[in-house]
Amino acid sequence: MLALKPARGRPLKMYTTHEHWLICPTHVLWKFNSRTCEKPECFKCSLVSKKPPQLWRYTSMLADAGAHVDKFVSPSRYTAQMHAQRGFPYPVEQLPYFIDRADDDWQNPAPRPHPRPYFLFVGRLERIKGLDTLIHAWRHVGDIDLLVAGEGTYGETLRALAANDPRIKFLGALPQRDLGGLYYHALAVLVPSLTVETFGIILIEAFARKTPVIVRDLGALPEVVQDSRGGFVFRTEAELIDALGRLASNAGLRAELGANGYNAFVRWWSREAHLEMYMNMLRTLALEKLQRVPWEDSNVNAAAFPHAQLLQDPKGFQTILPSSHVT
Repeated sequence: MLALKPARGRPLKMYTTHEHWLICPTHVLWKFNSRTCEKPECFKCSLVSKKPPQLWRYTSMLADAGAHVDKFVSPSRYTAQMHAQRGFPYPVEQLPYFIDRADDDWQNPAPRPHPRPYFLFVGRLERIKGLDTLIHAWRHVGDIDLLVAGEGTYGETLRALAANDPRIKFLGALPQRDLGGLYYHALAVLVPSLTVETFGIILIEAFARKTPVIVRDLGALPEVVQDSRGGFVFRTEAELIDALGRLASNAGLRAELGANGYNAFVRWWSREAHLEMYMNMLRTLALEKLQRVPWEDSNVNAAAFPHAQLLQDPKGFQTILPSSHVT
């Protein structure tokens, strides 16, 4: 796939590392199905994970195919650095993710979806997402609920683990339109992942509603929190419980962290911010490869280059550019 090219022309080719597949056969750096990968033992890990050994990884195939890509990008500095540490032979540059603004969710909020104060978990119910650690910690949390939005293969186990705690409520999988109110009214959104995330889209979904976050100190999650000053980072259960207590007892602190997260979201992770970074990156790449910027050429042939007007006006991309894009 990396080596594919059109029959004619000189396209600009970018690859986004949405996960760690280029450096990990399981793509999530979850070693032996039990822990975060601290050093590669890929052949053995593939077998334990019940994945066919990918023998091409022990040849020059990836390096040869990667030579056909003009730029590799990742949504976080952490993920770019991890690729370098694991021996990926090409530089990886950061290009953050984005979501659309959801200002109406905090400007005209929906009624409270739950009568009691609550923290919120949103995500797949899988072992690597760490929800079981929240359930264990909730035994030491005050009279506050934990709402869980999502489904997955670990769901039955998690429900059984929380069966004796009426404060923990499973909402099932919800459409995006139903999450806005849940995000906005939550004391904070919790992301306790046990393996490294390449970014953490849930974080900016919370920030878009002025809601702070509490994340495990792992992967790209602390990077997003530290850049935004929009929440807390924890390493131990005691630190998690302390962060929960601080936000539950201090509405002013919650509002301050939520505002920090929102301002950072607008600055770095909104569609408008992403498009500006993306277009600057694309322009630089065009100059490096083509020594010109085709869409800035006044003599461009509209029939030969139908998206020229859109490239000159990034606002036009709002109808054609998804969050996962190919150039």
